[in-house]
This record gives sequence, structure tokens and C-alpha cells, in this order.
Amino acid sequence: MPRINVTTRSGETRTIDATAGSSLKDALMDGGVEEINAVTSCGGCCSCGTCHVFIDAADLPRLPDMQSQEDDLLYAQEGRQPGSRLACQINVTDRLDGLKVTVAPEW
Repeated sequence: MPRINVTTRSGETRTIDATAGSSLKDALMDGGVEEINAVTSCGGCCSCGTCHVFIDAADLPRLPDMQSQEDDLLYAQEGRQPGSRLACQINVTDRLDGLKVTVAPEW
């Protein structure tokens, strides 16, 4: 079971167990990261951007490439950074064990 290291908007750091095959968004929600749950409005369809997270630079090479729809949606997001991704577009695999994620601020 992959473990994900999460930093919340308030700066709290916790480790959650994620189910391989789920989306990172669902793993965060299942792990009690309520700020993802409270603002997720599209159901994980890559259309709202509210599951915006920052992936630690060292972990970016472990992720699949960003698709154009995700890139377009993030283009419009305030505060986009090089490690910005949408959690709904990342499938959790065993390869992501130890992934470091920070929930992006609400803008």
C-alpha cells in the first residue's frame, strides 16, 4: 500500500495510506484531507481545478506526463508552480510510495 506524505494548507504534515489504483484526489479525501473534500466540485473530471496540489520537485519524475486538458486548466490557476498538478489526474501506484504533496492554497 503506497504511503503519501501530505502537507495541508495549515502546514500540518501527515502520512496517509493510499489504495493503488485510486486517484490521488480520492486518496487524499479518504485520508481525511478535508480541504480537498470541501472544495472538490467536479467529481474528479479535470474541469474545476480545486484539487490543485504541489508535488515535491524530487517526486515529479515519478509521475506520468501531464495531459493537455490538465495543463490548460492549471494555466488558468493563480499560483501555478512547476510542481503543480491536479490530484484527480494522478493515479496512485506502488511506484508513488513516499510521494510528497502539498495542498495548494485557495485563491
